[in-house]
Amino acid sequence: MFGKLFKKAKPSAPKTPEVMGLYLGGSFELDNLKMSLLEPSLTIEKAARSHLIQAVGEAPLDTGGTILRFYTDDDGFLQVILDGGMSENHVTDVKLWHFYDTQTIGSDAQWNKCLTSVISQPTYELEGTTFTRVWGAIGDESPPVAVTETTYEEDGDISKTDQFMMLYERPIDNERVETLLVVGEEKQVGNNLDRCLVISTGVDIQPADITING
Repeated sequence: MFGKLFKKAKPSAPKTPEVMGLYLGGSFELDNLKMSLLEPSLTIEKAARSHLIQAVGEAPLDTGGTILRFYTDDDGFLQVILDGGMSENHVTDVKLWHFYDTQTIGSDAQWNKCLTSVISQPTYELEGTTFTRVWGAIGDESPPVAVTETTYEEDGDISKTDQFMMLYERPIDNERVETLLVVGEEKQVGNNLDRCLVISTGVDIQPADITING
């Protein structure tokens, strides 16, 4: 009896980040006309217009901003960057990304090479196309930008991944750019470190081009 009366409440699950009507388990549509006009200039082909959000990632930036990533069922993610707060008024950038390639890194030597000379280069070649590094530093070297992403999945699983990334871009039609994100990811799995190099291509998306379902 007393056990029932004084039973401790179960701790509530951490709140998953939301913005612009985007949330874990939700879905959204992209403007079909604008995507159809844009897609011929992009690396990605046959990108979906309807997206179901299957996971959400959150990574604080040293500048005080936050990266939110809404991972979808189209092998990609919608990335929203915020500065100074977590509301729509603080959104500074929205990009649609699609995963291009993931390479497993099996040794410390390979990992160190990625960190020192693969992730960050003055230019990056992909399918014969040259992308130019965006994030620079004073001097000849521009080390990868480091963040730690907390990822929330629909089944309640929460994980953390250290990411070392560099952004590149190339000009496309109508004074727009296609972007390239090269990331070294490191995640603790049991007693081992799971490491990989992830390459994604992306493009800027206007919030007005996104329709939230429901």
